[in-house]
Amino acid sequence: MKNVLYIPLALLLLAACGDTKDQSVDDMISDANLETLRTRRSSISEQQRSLEADIAKLDSAIALLSDEENYPLVSTIEATVAPFNHFLELQGDVKTRQNVLVYPEMGGTLDRILVAEGQRVQKGQVLARIDDGGMSSQLGQLRTQAELAKTTFERQKRLWDQKIGSEIQYLQAKANYEAQKDAVTQAESQLGKSTIRAPFSGIVDDVIKDEGTVVAPGPGSEVFRIVNLSDMYIEVEVPERYVGSVTEGKEVKVFFPVLGDSITTRVRTTGNFINPNNRSFTVEIPVPNKQGKIKPNLTARVMINDYTNEEAILIPQSIISENAEGEQYTYLAADPENGNAIARRSIITTGLTQGNEVEILSGLKAGDRLIKEGARSVKDGQKVELLNQE
Repeated sequence: MKNVLYIPLALLLLAACGDTKDQSVDDMISDANLETLRTRRSSISEQQRSLEADIAKLDSAIALLSDEENYPLVSTIEATVAPFNHFLELQGDVKTRQNVLVYPEMGGTLDRILVAEGQRVQKGQVLARIDDGGMSSQLGQLRTQAELAKTTFERQKRLWDQKIGSEIQYLQAKANYEAQKDAVTQAESQLGKSTIRAPFSGIVDDVIKDEGTVVAPGPGSEVFRIVNLSDMYIEVEVPERYVGSVTEGKEVKVFFPVLGDSITTRVRTTGNFINPNNRSFTVEIPVPNKQGKIKPNLTARVMINDYTNEEAILIPQSIISENAEGEQYTYLAADPENGNAIARRSIITTGLTQGNEVEILSGLKAGDRLIKEGARSVKDGQKVELLNQE
């Protein structure tokens, strides 16, 4: 190739050095004849154009005859069948149904607080006691009276069984005993209200009142906040078009940005009502919380599996192009031989996309070799040189 370039340059020098009078260019410049210089320059320029045209012809001929053709370098991947899961991404907040304020059932002075903030408690455990105002002493008296009424009734019953005494005496003793029992039961129930117990197992999140505070039933007298962090859930609003694909048991991936942590769970329940305001239905997702790191109202990113294809052909989105008619296509490396192949355009139909992977519905089959690197620079029917294959 270099020798071909040297030949026209040499010819150009020979043409520039001689004329009919064998006068050199330097001599002509020395003569300072403007007309002669212009004539010689025009002659040399014409010879140069002719030589450049010949060089172009020679280059074309060399390219056609050369054994070392230059083809575009491409890499390929194989279209394979693999499971494809598409996920619907939504936003939600963590909730719990067991997050309550505990109120007293009777008025009085808060005599003792038996738990501290952050303490784990069991359902029914005593949290605090309220001064009963002497109710325990009254209960003792009622129990004594009830024991006496019981003894009287039992003796009167034995006499009545022996046909001794009147029936009215027996009935009076029985009625008195039952009345005393009811009085004891009522007093015990009332006295039980002086004890504040945990309504469910959980953690004491806040101790709101101090010992010695006068409390009463109703708003403003809450004493504790108890939260159960083991029964958490997320409730999200799902657009109605997914009502047939988002169902109970569907896999869900939950990511907590603040914690930098994620869990995998499943849809627990789906709503049976479409909200007319936003055309959506509610989905409830349970949140396991064994370590207790997840808190109520924590923001979560929810990804619900709404579509699965166990035998999908997936390709990178980056190798898909679109023509003027709006058709999508990709290039196949057809007829591979000795490290070369032919680029063949294949019109495809795409399905859903997840990340950088696109589901192919038609136009490709398993085993096809797809041009990956270099796909944007080849043409249909062009011969290409294959590099590494994936």
